[in-house]
Amino acid sequence: MRNLITDVPGLKIGHAEDRRLGSGATAVIFDRPAIGSIDVRGGGPGTRETALLDPAQTIEGIDAITLSGGSAFGLDAASGVQAWLKEQGRGFAVGAARVPIVPAAILFDLNNGGDKNWGRFPPYRELGYAAAASAASEFGLGSVGAGTGAATVNCKGGIGSASAETEDGAVIGALAAVNTAGSVLVDRGPWFWAAPYEVNGEFGGRGLPTSFPPSALEPRTKGGARASTTLVVVSTDVVLSKAQAKRLAIMAQSGMSRAIYPVHTPLDGDIVFAVSTSRRPLADPLFALSKLGALAANVTARAIARGVFEASTLPFPGALPSWKDQFGG
Repeated sequence: MRNLITDVPGLKIGHAEDRRLGSGATAVIFDRPAIGSIDVRGGGPGTRETALLDPAQTIEGIDAITLSGGSAFGLDAASGVQAWLKEQGRGFAVGAARVPIVPAAILFDLNNGGDKNWGRFPPYRELGYAAAASAASEFGLGSVGAGTGAATVNCKGGIGSASAETEDGAVIGALAAVNTAGSVLVDRGPWFWAAPYEVNGEFGGRGLPTSFPPSALEPRTKGGARASTTLVVVSTDVVLSKAQAKRLAIMAQSGMSRAIYPVHTPLDGDIVFAVSTSRRPLADPLFALSKLGALAANVTARAIARGVFEASTLPFPGALPSWKDQFGG
């Protein structure tokens, strides 16, 4: 176990970023079409091809998921991932044609100080292609890929990941691009709201404060509407239907509530994708799925905190400092 979403067999992660731009894209590539669904809780989501993830829709398998910065411009990243998959002969067969199925979601990072004067066409299609081409079992955390330009209300955001294993060997993992409207820190830090779920000091081992002053519960949010969004992909090797994947996504949303305060506001577009790579049977459709969902919430909370812990400050004047720059690693 690497404590990464790629502990789940059947998927790889790739990042691509442009430091001058201050943004990037992340591709989740499945070895074979995977069963997936989605749960949207934020008030301002930006998505592509997510309607087909509804359990009532026809398409069963998806080839990849794309997460990107760039707000609506970043939806182009999915076209790059789709182009790479097509070169591999992947996609939904329609006669002689193949159409790679690549749902996508974006976060807002346009005001982080990077050079967004990209000319006629935004660079995200090429970033998506590069992310897909680099997909591997090992991948970076922090200010990489879709998390390159991400930020929370009080410190730099980024890419985080975590995993867990059930008693019978099923694996659940989460990948988070953390660009929250609210705070992942208790009061002004250094403590993480997700501290009760931390494993092996993965985000600093600071625990919770010994007491909670009234200021700790004061909601802190970014000032601008639609300037946020936390994107999460939860994956498991257990065989799930689309309806069961939907339930897993719903339960995993609790992990956002454990790691971010406030969360699911009108200012963000918080989304959880849940995906099965279908490597082992589900022991029980009720109790086993309930346990898997509880762990999905845990790994989501841990991945969010880890994304902030691993982030680094962008090299732009006035850039929001990282957690490590503020609190010392």
